[in-house]
Amino acid sequence: MSALRTPLAAWHETHGAKMAPFAGWLMPIQYEGILIEHEHTRRHAGLFDICHMGEFRIERPGADEALACAVSHNLDTLAPGRCRYGFLLNKEGGVLDDCIVYRFGPDFFMLVVNAACAAGDYAVLRERLPQSVALTDISAGTAKIDLQGPESALVLEGALGENFRDLPYFAFRKTDFHGARLLVSRTGYTGEIGFELYLSPDNVEALWTVLLRDSRVKPAGLGARDTLRLEAGLPLYGHELDERHSPAEANMGRMLTSKADYVGRAGAMTIRERLVPLCLEGRRAARNSDAVTLPDGAPVGRVTSGSFAPSLGCAIAFAWVNAAHAGNEHFVIRAARTGLDARRATLPFYTEGTARRQSS
Repeated sequence: MSALRTPLAAWHETHGAKMAPFAGWLMPIQYEGILIEHEHTRRHAGLFDICHMGEFRIERPGADEALACAVSHNLDTLAPGRCRYGFLLNKEGGVLDDCIVYRFGPDFFMLVVNAACAAGDYAVLRERLPQSVALTDISAGTAKIDLQGPESALVLEGALGENFRDLPYFAFRKTDFHGARLLVSRTGYTGEIGFELYLSPDNVEALWTVLLRDSRVKPAGLGARDTLRLEAGLPLYGHELDERHSPAEANMGRMLTSKADYVGRAGAMTIRERLVPLCLEGRRAARNSDAVTLPDGAPVGRVTSGSFAPSLGCAIAFAWVNAAHAGNEHFVIRAARTGLDARRATLPFYTEGTARRQSS
């Protein structure tokens, strides 16, 4: 089966992007290079094609109460115009997906999910929600691009002629582009001030082109997106999050609501392993599934993500570690034919990110 293509795929190919399959989609991995795109996003603004993500609309009377029992988000304190990160859990408390809920009104929501999980998420939600609540997959009619970086608010203001610097973190606003609806959300996946932009696939290339006319913006691929999110200490589904682990094991227990009896609540705080952030000596990176041992060689876990961190000048990683040893300070990662010394770190790895700062 051939990979799906985003509305921007032809643009990427025309402009020399290195393309590769990801979650069933053909996606740009890099343009000029991961390091260049990473550093430009940290200093200025990077533009990412995220059209592969899934979006569901949930509405009609009773949607509030029904959705609160289906996902782990605290909807009780979620006001219209705000969005919140959380989880869709299985009955045992393992993570089926991490997702963001947008509230438009008392019984009107949008749920943004990972591309690889979208079909399964829809089936689970349809099973959990009563038939009186409408669940609509709007992914095919929704394009999504992310403008991320310290200068992103100024870039967006120049492109749309509207001030978004006063938009709070995890808030969104409706506006228009070329006479069509545009949803601007101050969220992102890089650790920097940024905006996720939702609009019709018919208009996305025009907006993409307008944003790139600003000299402060470069297109960035999934390679830089991954190094940026890892430096920011953010999890990736299928690596740091999966059905075998609870949110509490991933140090995400604070994201769980106590206001509703949602599916998976009983097991959501179960802890058998802990997700541990690690800093390595030097530039050599650990890889997914590399074994993690104590200095004496006793196996205690495995790497979930690892990379050289351009903003830090060293390699970093996440690893699942047996809970009894997760508080240790020193580990060894068994990479191919060698051991890499690693020490426990604190999150975020990169502490200069601007995501929570007031836009300027």
